[in-house]
Parts: sequence; structure tokens; C-alpha cells
Amino acid sequence: MPLTDLQHFLLQVDDLDATRDWYVDVLGLEEGPHPDFGFPVRWLYLGGKDVLHLTAGGAGVSEQRRRYVGQQTEATEGTGAIDHVAFGATGLDAVIARLKDRGVAFTERRADLVSAYQLFLFDPNGVKVELNFPASEAEGRTTEVMGGSGR
Repeated sequence: MPLTDLQHFLLQVDDLDATRDWYVDVLGLEEGPHPDFGFPVRWLYLGGKDVLHLTAGGAGVSEQRRRYVGQQTEATEGTGAIDHVAFGATGLDAVIARLKDRGVAFTERRADLVSAYQLFLFDPNGVKVELNFPASEAEGRTTEVMGGSGR
């Protein structure tokens, strides 16, 4: 499976601004641009690359946020606050065939806001893994879940 890079991890937090401030002030990350997902997020960058995504967590998040992220836990502290780890990948059709061959369940999402086609699966410990493929690899594919613009 040709993974190309570790892209980011997503933290679910109670206080977006305080968490952002901590990562900026203590670790030197920089806040930068992000798509409008229809719910509050902050993206933090290291060396020009977004590596840490922050979003509100807990029980009171919007239905749009639950649907888009596929929230697995309401935790906002401890390691349960890590929603997923994302990798860049190539070879969408081959990866799907490999997952099916190994009996690994996954969901698909077209994420137009970030020009990607995404697969979501879980490791043996229940950690969500996101695989991001170039949108061009998914031409002609359809999925029930569409990322962005409240779809």
C-alpha cells in the first residue's frame, strides 16, 4: 500500500482558542488557512504544512460536525481526544482491493473542499485512520458521503 506521508491528526477539544494558543505559544506552530466545513476548526501548521487540526468535541457538537467527522467519542481530553490520524496515499483502486481482500471494513468520502477522495478505516485498537487520495484517482466514483458545503 503506497502511503506517501503522514498528513495530520485531529484533536477534539473543549476550547479551540486556548488549545490553539498553547500549540502556538509553547510549540511554535502557526495558525493558518482551512476550508469552511460548516463547523469551527483551527488548522495549525509546521514548516508550511498543516499537521494539527482542532475541532470542538464533546456531546454538544453540531450534527454537521458529527456527520462530517464521523465522531467516535465525546472525549475532549486524554488520548480519546484524538479522533483520527491521516495519511496521504496513492493507488485508490489497488488499496480498495487490498482492504476488501483482507476483510477490512472502510467507508468512502469525496472531499471536494480539500480535493481528495478519502477512505476511513479502524486499526485493531479502534483508532480511526484516514487515507487521502488525489481526487483525480476517484473520477467516476460516487459515494453517499460528500465532504463540505453542508452536503
